[in-house]
Amino acid sequence: MPITLRTATIDDLALLQHWDKQPHVKASDSDEDWNWQYELQRFPKWREQLIAELDGRPLGCIQIIDPAEEESHYWGNVEANLRAIDIWIGEAEDLSKGYGTVMINLALKRCFDDEKVTSVLIDPLETNHGAIRFYERIGFQFVERRTFEDSQCIVYRLARTDWEMRN
Repeated sequence: MPITLRTATIDDLALLQHWDKQPHVKASDSDEDWNWQYELQRFPKWREQLIAELDGRPLGCIQIIDPAEEESHYWGNVEANLRAIDIWIGEAEDLSKGYGTVMINLALKRCFDDEKVTSVLIDPLETNHGAIRFYERIGFQFVERRTFEDSQCIVYRLARTDWEMRN
């Protein structure tokens, strides 16, 4: 599958705002306001916002952050050399076609290409059973149940050693 990743830009604003209104995206994101108008014009060194494209057609979005450096301290006091990923497919008709697996593997490769990165974190909503099964199939391991802001989430972690054994 020729899925590629590119940096999200302000030109993606309407697309990302549209995807945020899709029922399957809203169900996975607890009505979080990404403030795309502002965020797409910033490029802090601790974050990448990426658009996944299938043969040049926008398919989904991936955000990769360094949770120890991220300015809101969403993840709290975490160790250095981690990454955290948010990932979603924009349109419902693109779900269950294997695209998410390709996207997460591209994101994980990007994370682990940095030799210092030891693990990757994710935090799906407790109610997002499909995402939880997906992450477990990829090899993420349960860490804890946790409340982030007003959202009940489950934290998972994929260690570099587990990633390397799979690849």
